[in-house]
Amino acid sequence: MVLRQGTIALFDRGAGIVTVPLVGKWNRTSALLTTGITRFEPRTGIPLHSHNVEETVVITEGEAQVVIAGETFELAAGDVTWVPAGVPHFFRNRGEGRMSIYWAYGGRDVTRTITETGVTVEHLSEADRGGTRT
Repeated sequence: MVLRQGTIALFDRGAGIVTVPLVGKWNRTSALLTTGITRFEPRTGIPLHSHNVEETVVITEGEAQVVIAGETFELAAGDVTWVPAGVPHFFRNRGEGRMSIYWAYGGRDVTRTITETGVTVEHLSEADRGGTRT
C-alpha cells in the first residue's frame, strides 16, 4: 500500500499541532499497528498522557523535549523512544522550527488517558484534541 499525505485528512489537535493518520482503523480494519505523523509548531506540546497500547516514536524533524515515566529527555531528529502501555509521557517542541514525529502504536484500537483529568478517549476522536502552547 502507498499512502500520500495529500490524500489523507489531517487531524487538527489545536494550538499548532497537526496529525496525519496513516495506517490504522481509519483505512485498514485488519491493521496490527496504528501509525501516523504529528507536526508541532514552536513551543507547542501534548499534555501528559498514557495509552492502552505500547508506542514507538521517531523524531523526524526538529528538537523535542520528552518526558516518559517522570524522566526528561532532550531529543533531536533521528532519535527514537518507546513507551510501554499505561506509562505517562508527553512530547514538546523545544526548538525554534517545526518538530515532527512518526509514531506507531502496537494495536488498532488506541485510547489516550490524560493524566491530569483521568479522562480516557478514543485516539484521534473528536474528544481527543490535547494541543497546548508552552
